[in-house]
Amino acid sequence: MANDSQSRTARRKQMKTSKKSKKSPKFKKIFMILLTIGIVLMLGVGGLFAYYVAAAPELDESKLSVPFSSKVYDENGELVADLAGDERRTKVTYDEIPTVLKDAVIATEDARFYSHFGIDFRRIGGAVLANITEGFGAEGASTITQQVVKQSFLTSDKTLKRKVQEQYLAIKLDQDYSKEKILEMYLNKNYYGAGAYGVAEAAETYFGKNDISKLTLPEAALLAGLPQRPSGYMPFDNPDLAKDRMSTVLSLMVQHGKITEAEAEEARQVNLKDILVEEQQQKTNPYQAFIDRVAKEVEKKMDGADIYKDGLKIYTTLDPKAQDQVEQLLSSDGPISWPDEELRTGVAVTNTKTGAIKAIGGGRDYEKGNLNFATDIKRQPGSTFKPITAYGPAIQYDKISTYHQIKDEPLEVNGKEVNNFDNRFRGWVSARYALSRSLNIPALKTIEEVGLDRAKEFAEGLGIKFNDDKIHQMDAIGGGTGVNPVQLAGSYAAFGNEGVYTEPYTVTKVEVPGEGTIDLTPESSSAMNSYTAFMISDMLQTTMSEGTGTAANVPGVPDAGKTGTTNRGDFAPDSWFNGYTTDYSISIWTGYDEEKALSQAAKDIPKQIYRPLMASLSEGKDTADFKKPDSVAWVDVEEDSRPARLPSDYTPDSRIVTELFHVDNQPSKVSEVFQKLDPVQSLSGAFNEESGSIDLSWNYEEKDGVTFRIAASIDGGESRELTTTKETELEITSIDPGATYEFSVVAVSDNEDAENSDPATVQVQTPGSLQEEPTEENEDENQNEDDGNADQENEQENQDEGNNENGNGNEENNDNNNGNGNGNGNGNENGDDSDNNQDGNGDDNSGGNNDGGNNDDSGNNDGNGDSGQDSGSDEGSPSEDGSNNQQDDAA
Repeated sequence: MANDSQSRTARRKQMKTSKKSKKSPKFKKIFMILLTIGIVLMLGVGGLFAYYVAAAPELDESKLSVPFSSKVYDENGELVADLAGDERRTKVTYDEIPTVLKDAVIATEDARFYSHFGIDFRRIGGAVLANITEGFGAEGASTITQQVVKQSFLTSDKTLKRKVQEQYLAIKLDQDYSKEKILEMYLNKNYYGAGAYGVAEAAETYFGKNDISKLTLPEAALLAGLPQRPSGYMPFDNPDLAKDRMSTVLSLMVQHGKITEAEAEEARQVNLKDILVEEQQQKTNPYQAFIDRVAKEVEKKMDGADIYKDGLKIYTTLDPKAQDQVEQLLSSDGPISWPDEELRTGVAVTNTKTGAIKAIGGGRDYEKGNLNFATDIKRQPGSTFKPITAYGPAIQYDKISTYHQIKDEPLEVNGKEVNNFDNRFRGWVSARYALSRSLNIPALKTIEEVGLDRAKEFAEGLGIKFNDDKIHQMDAIGGGTGVNPVQLAGSYAAFGNEGVYTEPYTVTKVEVPGEGTIDLTPESSSAMNSYTAFMISDMLQTTMSEGTGTAANVPGVPDAGKTGTTNRGDFAPDSWFNGYTTDYSISIWTGYDEEKALSQAAKDIPKQIYRPLMASLSEGKDTADFKKPDSVAWVDVEEDSRPARLPSDYTPDSRIVTELFHVDNQPSKVSEVFQKLDPVQSLSGAFNEESGSIDLSWNYEEKDGVTFRIAASIDGGESRELTTTKETELEITSIDPGATYEFSVVAVSDNEDAENSDPATVQVQTPGSLQEEPTEENEDENQNEDDGNADQENEQENQDEGNNENGNGNEENNDNNNGNGNGNGNGNENGDDSDNNQDGNGDDNSGGNNDGGNNDDSGNNDGNGDSGQDSGSDEGSPSEDGSNNQQDDAA
């Protein structure tokens, strides 16, 4: 029984033990499951975090730096542009940030900024609680360091992945950079509204302060509150919200011990209108065409530079006065009468000596983004290429003179007939004439003579780049390669700078933050000898004074210039003018976007722009003329001589021209075209008693092409020309008695191809009385003459009987009274009847010669005659009173 009882007790214990044994594995299993789940969750979250961290971007220093606007300064160091790209931003360093602004930012954004290691667990705890109660993303725990990371490397998405990466990178950033540098990054990266990136740009935008050290407490508080909601708190649009936000910032500054409550209250009393400047609307920069060139130049010369992000200080060659003048001339409201709205133009102004670009006219009413017609086009230059590809190389390499002769005649190039602009040919012309009148044929012949290779070498030295690196004969007249105004202004400047070429440039130097200053001024080079530059300039001055550029000539300014048009068969799509002085070089183009015919008014536009522009630039300056080097000489040459010949002593002044020659290539031979004629030989003269005249005769071997000029003086008086004749003898009929005549005979060339001969002279003495005894038939008449009483009836009778062409009486009277009726009261039909002759009384002295001579009221000095009115010679005869009385029939 006892065994059974023990057995039951034992069994109960065993059963209890068995039940406990069965319960223990179950709990252990549950625990293990839960533990496993916990570990898996921890590993999962840890793995996820590890995955997020592994996928986080590297701390790229280049991304930490913010894009800073570059500043552009003119030649005087004045700020003219802010190159901001998409973000207008000005860099500021930590040391430049005022304490009041640092305190306002830290109090508002991250009060424990200087004590945490990139993340703030206390802020994270608060944010977690808010996110649990209000949903994920309800409140952020981002420190200033985390905000820098987000702005530099991450998106703004509110996701766990982004938050994990942000915290991880913030810790790394805090390890790698100082607190000061991180705060500097933050203030430079933030957007503050109104297009202002960075706190420095914001200070200037809102308060007009380009020095942030001068910020006041209310201004600093206003700026510190903007980054959370830039558009919402922007004071220009929402002044009330901005004021509320400023007050909040002031309260936080009091809370964290940065200012006192009294200081905060004083700041709150400030009226925003009193501290804000007027909002500036972004307008097109008036110098935009120039600025666009600056941007391209910096990016080209500074490899890898980004002018819109690197915060550069760019110093340029911009002349505001010149740029303003260009813009005014190209304005639709300016002085130029534009033929239509579609006509385009480009203008470039450079300094002749340095190559510095002073102004750029990119187009009419130019705006950013437009095609810059001064820098970006490639249009054929027409005749403006002639000095560059034809005459310049010919002078440089062959030392041709400005007199160099070229025949302007029909010409074919590549099987096509080429003409001058007016379809005329002028025969032999000088290089000066051909260039100043812009003749095509001589230029094409000149480039052919000098050779294409040498012409290409010369032009490339002036900055010209040929299409496909090839030059063609038609490039002599600008019919191939395309150029722009900046290129041509630079090329022509070399002619005005004694042959020295500098590639046109707009930037002198660039200051790079943290790296110093980089000089970008280009080197100059000798593109040609000084004699070439001077001779081309002198010929182009002729263009301005008497050639195709007269309409552009600026009075009082020693300028040189060249016109140019391109031709497409029956129309001209491009018109150019290039002009320069020793100070400025200007190139102007006009045309259309697509090639089409220019009207004459459109063709004239470049000259209409050049003249007032050069006048304005030269105003108040004593512009020096082009300097003649010692290697060039002015030489008188005989016109039309080929090759050039010096004038002889007998070359007429009208056939002498003065041209420029290289001293090694001057003419030395004297022309023989003009010679002095030989004097007449065997000149003799005698009084003919029978005719009462003087007979002259002489000999001359070569009479063809020669005329003889006869002159006479009486009793040592002034010599006067009597007549000219092709014969070698002459009868002088109207003479004075008792006088000494001296006759001279000179041989004269009919073609003016020789100097007159030396005169041959002879003297002839006339008898004291030239009268014979009177005949019975005219006794009464002679008696009247002796008495000095002229009878009108007898005068008429004598006239009726007739006088011969020499002014003598009729044949019946010739034997008794030669000279009756001579018209020695020359040229005055109003003679006084009371006038007396020296040798007798005349019936009427009022006749005289009808076309010359003087009739003194005192009467004639010789001859008796009834009347010279009808019988006087048309050319007259010599008399003591010096009258010049030539006779048609003297020969």
